[in-house]
Parts: sequence; structure tokens; C-alpha cells
Amino acid sequence: MEIQLQELIDKIKKDGIETASKESTRLKQEAEAEAQRIVESAKKEAADIINQGKRDAERFEKAAISALEQASRNLILSFKAEILTLLNRVCVNEVASSYSIDVIQGILPDLVKNWAVTNTDSLVVLLSENDLKKLDGAFITKLSETLKGGVELKSEKSIRGGFRISEKDGSVFYDFSAEAVAEMLSAYLNPHLAEVLKHGAEGI
Repeated sequence: MEIQLQELIDKIKKDGIETASKESTRLKQEAEAEAQRIVESAKKEAADIINQGKRDAERFEKAAISALEQASRNLILSFKAEILTLLNRVCVNEVASSYSIDVIQGILPDLVKNWAVTNTDSLVVLLSENDLKKLDGAFITKLSETLKGGVELKSEKSIRGGFRISEKDGSVFYDFSAEAVAEMLSAYLNPHLAEVLKHGAEGI
């Protein structure tokens, strides 16, 4: 009886140890599998974060380059506009200063004389206030006598130099003002200046 009881106890111990060992092995394998899964998940998450960071960095870099390029274009366009404005101003100033009273008195008689060949209508000549004051009275009288209809001289505030000439009804109009001549010069010079600026910008 004692032998059977001992055998039973030994069997229970053996079965318990085997069961515990199997359970321990199972738990260990599950723990290792879970640890591996966590490691793999962490690696994948880290890789995703790195890839997303690279994509964000590339996107930010492209956006920064695009913004820089646009800012550069805007700067060049602004600089070009300022240069062209300065050129126009210089042209007006230079042309206005070249229209001395002697130049005007040398040009007007020939224009009126040529006009009188085919026309007898009176003319209106618009000058700057300053130039009109400087014209000699005898010159004005002689100018009027050249054309049967007479010549009327008036001041115009918008004219800085030179003159505009037309028939009294305004049907024929010629603009020899500093502004008009400067505009014609600028129209010729601006494309060349723009080309120079363009080549200069390409070399930056």
C-alpha cells in the first residue's frame, strides 16, 4: 500500500513537473515571439518615421528652392522696372535740357515755313511756361507773319521742354515735347537694356 502511494506521489510530481516545464516552454516561446513582434514593429515604425522625415525634408527643400527662385525673379523684375523707370527719367531730363531756347527758336521757323507751303490755317504752339517767357517778341511776330493764319503760342504745364504744334481745331497734332521724344528713345533703348539685364541675371 505504501509502495502504491509512493508511486502515485512520484507520478503526480512527474506529471506536474512535465506540465510546468511544457507551460514554461510555451510561455517562453510566446514571450520571445511577442518580443520579436514588438522589435519588428518598432523597426518598421522607426523606418516609417525616417522615410516620412526624408519625404518632409525633400518637400521642404523643394518648397524653399521654389520660394527662393520666385523671390529672385521678383527681385530681378523689380530691379528691371526701377532701371527702366530711371532710364525714362534720364531720357526726359536729357532731352528737356537739350531743348534750349536757341534750339527752339532755330526749329520753329523751319517747321512753320514748311507748314505754310501747303497750309494757311493758323497754328497753336504749346511750350513750357519757362520757354514761352524766354521767347523774344520780335521772334514771335516774325513767326506769325510766316503763316497767313498766324501762329498762337501758349504755355502748357505738362511740357517740361520742347513743344507741341497743331492746327487750332486740333485736327493735326505733332508732339516734339521732351516727354514724347524721350518716350520714343526709351522705346528703342528699353528692349536693349532688358536684354542686357536678362543676360546679367543668367550669369548670377
